[in-house]
Amino acid sequence: MNLRQAVPDDAAVLAQLGALTFTHTFGHLYNPKDLQDYITSTYTVEEHLIPLTDSRESFWLLEDDNGQALAFGWAGACKLPVPNLESNAGEIKRLYVHPDHQGKKLGSQILKKMLAWLGEEGFDPLYIGVWSENLGAQRLYGVYGFEKFSEYEFAVGIHRDHEFILKRA
Repeated sequence: MNLRQAVPDDAAVLAQLGALTFTHTFGHLYNPKDLQDYITSTYTVEEHLIPLTDSRESFWLLEDDNGQALAFGWAGACKLPVPNLESNAGEIKRLYVHPDHQGKKLGSQILKKMLAWLGEEGFDPLYIGVWSENLGAQRLYGVYGFEKFSEYEFAVGIHRDHEFILKRA
């Protein structure tokens, strides 16, 4: 396996894996039109190219020995609705593992790399937004020192997800 920092040429792979993983994990929550609208506006090459070319953002891509994308993560400056957000706060924005490869600790590998990068870049404190019912992700983030800090609503069409903001100081 190869874990590397993604480059702009990876935008299509990231968009495709993001759409697949989001749909597999959360698709059952939304009506089909809202889900389709969200996927086609969020998981595009263009939406991934912008942060891929920003030095304050970083994508990490985990591939198998044949170059097949298995998982990715995205970290950078915090954009969550955090009250009194610190000026140098960082965020784990996405941590997606292909459905066929979940439960193999691939997410932990990427999370460690993102946490190291955020530290090297001087981001502090760190935040993560996570669906309130995604208990597996909450347990994983808890292992790395993240604790519930606040809550917000995440909109997909007319649906509002109850989300937690976790913080690591």
